[in-house]
Amino acid sequence: MKAKPTSDVVVIGAGIIGVAIALEMRKRGTTVLVIDRGEPGKEASYAGAGMLAATDVTSPIPLRELAQASARMYPEFVAGIQTDASTKIDFRRDGALHIYDGNHPASGGTSLTAEQLYELEPGLTYSGAPVMFFKEDCVDPRTLMAAALQAAKHRGVEFISGEAVIDVLNDSSSQRVLGVRTMHNEYCAPVVVNCSGAWSAQIGNSSAPSRPVKGHLISLRPKTPAAIHHVIRSDAEDFYMLPRSNGLIVAGSTIENAGFDKSVNADTVRRLHQRAARLVPQLAEAGIQERWTGLRPGSPDDLPILGSTHLTGFFAAAGHYRNGILLAPVTASTIAAIIYGETMMFDLALFSPLRFGQTRSPQVADKQFH
Repeated sequence: MKAKPTSDVVVIGAGIIGVAIALEMRKRGTTVLVIDRGEPGKEASYAGAGMLAATDVTSPIPLRELAQASARMYPEFVAGIQTDASTKIDFRRDGALHIYDGNHPASGGTSLTAEQLYELEPGLTYSGAPVMFFKEDCVDPRTLMAAALQAAKHRGVEFISGEAVIDVLNDSSSQRVLGVRTMHNEYCAPVVVNCSGAWSAQIGNSSAPSRPVKGHLISLRPKTPAAIHHVIRSDAEDFYMLPRSNGLIVAGSTIENAGFDKSVNADTVRRLHQRAARLVPQLAEAGIQERWTGLRPGSPDDLPILGSTHLTGFFAAAGHYRNGILLAPVTASTIAAIIYGETMMFDLALFSPLRFGQTRSPQVADKQFH
C-alpha cells in the first residue's frame, strides 16, 4: 500500500454535509478530495424528507440558533448550487402547518382559525386541536443532493466512491493528521473532515461517536393533484407530510434503534399510510409510489458534533440526527471558518467533539490555511 499525495483537504463522506463543506472549501481555493464508502449522496441525505424546520420547539434549545441561521442561509445556498450545477432544485417556500396536541407555543407562528385552515388546506381534517402556520421552507433532498454533486464536480472537487475509510493517519509525536487509509490506499492531506454520518464513530478513534437511527418513509401519488400545499406536522400522530413539486407527497417518519438494518417493514409502511389518510382522507386512495428507510446520524446527546478533534487538522461534522439537510449551509460555513481560523459566528463549545472526553495536544491550533 503506497500513500498517494492528493489534496489540501480530505472529506470523508459524500452526503449533503460533506459535499457542502467541499463546495465551501473550493470557493476559498482549497483542493478537496471526497471519499465515500458507497455511492455519493445515497445514504441519509437521499433518504431524508427535507423539512427545514428551524422553528421546531422539540429541537434541543442549544440547536435552535444554529438551525435558524442555517434556514436563513438556505435560499442563497440553493441558488449557488443551482448556478454551478445548471439544474433545478425542488425548493419550496410555502410554509408549514403544525397541529398541536394540547398547549402550543405562542411565538414563532400564527394561530389559525378553522376557516383559515380550510382556506390553506381544504383537504385536511380539522380535529379542533390548535394549529399554527410557520414561515418555513422545505426541499427535496434528492434534487438537492444531485445538484450539489454536480456543482462540486463543476468546481473541481474530486470524488472516490466505494472505498471505506478505516483509519486516520497521524504523526504520533506531533499529534497531527497526515491523511486517511482505506482498504486499498492511503491518501495524504494536512486536513481531514469526518462527515461519515451514521458511520462516523468508526473513524478516527471515536472522535465523532455517532449512532444510526432508522426511519421509515413513504411517498404517495394522490389521485387528485395538489392534495396538500404545505408541510403538515401533527403532534398527536407523531407524523409529517411534505408536498413535492412533481405531485408526490412524502410522509414519515419513524424513530427506530435498529443498528445498521435498513430493511423495510410492511406493517410500518401501512401505519404511515393510515396516518396520512386520517389527516387527509383523500390520501386513503393514494397509491404508494415508494417506500424506504434511512439511517439518521444520532449522537449521545442528540446535538451535532462540530469542530476540532484531538488531532491537529482532524475535524468532525457529524451527528446531525434529524437536521442534516437543514444544517448543511451553516455547517459548511462553520467548518470552513474553523479550518481557516476565522472569527466564529457561534459559540460551538456545546457541539465540540471534545465534549465526549478526548483531549487535545497543547500545540493544536485550529487555523490550517492562511
